[in-house]
Amino acid sequence: MEPSNIHILVLDRDATSARLIESVLSKEGYRVTTASHETDALNLAAGGLFNIVVKSFDARRIDAVALMEKVRGITPDTQFIFISDGGTIHTAVDALRKGAFDYLSKPINPAQLIESVRKALDHQSLVAEDQQIKLRLRRRSDPDIFAGSSTAMKDISRLIQQIASTDVTVLIEGESGTGKEVVARAIHEKSRRKAKPFIAVNCAALPENLIEAELFGHVRGAFTGAVSDRKGRFQLAAGGTLFLDEIGDLSRKGQGDLLRVLEDGTFRPVGSQKLERATARIIAATNKDLETESHQGGVFREDLFYRLNIVSIVMPPLRERAEDIAPLVESFTAHFCAKHQRRLKKFKPGVVSLFQTLRWPGNVRQLRNLVERLVVTVPHSAIGLDDLPPSMHQGKRELHAIAIQPGMTLAQVEAELIRQTLLKVTSNREEAAKTLGISRRALQYKIQRYKLDKLPRHTRLG
Repeated sequence: MEPSNIHILVLDRDATSARLIESVLSKEGYRVTTASHETDALNLAAGGLFNIVVKSFDARRIDAVALMEKVRGITPDTQFIFISDGGTIHTAVDALRKGAFDYLSKPINPAQLIESVRKALDHQSLVAEDQQIKLRLRRRSDPDIFAGSSTAMKDISRLIQQIASTDVTVLIEGESGTGKEVVARAIHEKSRRKAKPFIAVNCAALPENLIEAELFGHVRGAFTGAVSDRKGRFQLAAGGTLFLDEIGDLSRKGQGDLLRVLEDGTFRPVGSQKLERATARIIAATNKDLETESHQGGVFREDLFYRLNIVSIVMPPLRERAEDIAPLVESFTAHFCAKHQRRLKKFKPGVVSLFQTLRWPGNVRQLRNLVERLVVTVPHSAIGLDDLPPSMHQGKRELHAIAIQPGMTLAQVEAELIRQTLLKVTSNREEAAKTLGISRRALQYKIQRYKLDKLPRHTRLG
């Protein structure tokens, strides 16, 4: 998990000590929140997820252990690291026995603290092999990307329902930020595998020389540094779902290793003579055109492409589901107001109208991040155009651009032209028909033909 996605709460009555801990952890990229009283810590825990709590520990008081029990009553997965300036070995053992992950002494050793946090996160991830933790973590941190009524997302929702109960391999395609992993998790959570692990792998980050060990695990002594047996991703995902993200960036060697498992249904951990059965369902995702890459130059193996592409889900970019932007903004706003303990805010109609005209190169992720930023930074309850960053207003220069790509059919081009006219020029059907140079009846027919009837409209055709 990226450090920026890790949220740590530092609770210390000593302001100097709290600032030091915050500084050490912030430099590592973690999100850090500080508090000086237990009441504040409990309120923060009730409103947002903390992966780790770093808590000052007074051996003469029991508040640390009591607080740990209360916080875990809210989020059972939070790990605790206690820091004390006067404890004994007996105190440390007692704290660990009652559920703390680690116990450190003051004065704080930055390197020791960083290592303790890293190990606590590793422990949290390993415990999550039963997936209950990861499901809770995700449900508390991810808003809904399916809000809206676009035909494309409705079709994807129906397809998820159809394939979830099967073990069919799925390839999810789409631009970065469209929600490919969210769809993969939705398939998993609606399947009979939902109680088993969902393990995500960033294929682009797998080192060439460690691909086999990362995917299939290794035994002690298999190579220099292999001091103990270690499970690979296929073993961690046993009985569940293995999500191979950025599959298009997997090296040729990795592609061959994966293909062998998909064909044989077995794998061998590095250094082991024992074959193990692969029981995880495979869902892959890419922002590349794998079919083209498999035919041109052999960048991606054609045989692997056909093994993965049994069921294909194509995630639409946000610019092609502009009718969903208003409900997405509403959903994201409610989610982040609750998460960050802000009073409920709303976006003025003019802001949403502007959003519907922009290109959103970062797609749903970009919209989500912008909404979160505005919810946190805008002090008033009604968010208007003046609250937007300047770059958003500059985006209006693309107001009348339409997305036409080589290879599109004439029907697709016509549908896109009508969509963009209704969204970016006028939602008045009569005015749109005049702009397009066709009759109102012809426009109505084309709207129905291309399933554009859910687009925003201000007046009805007579």
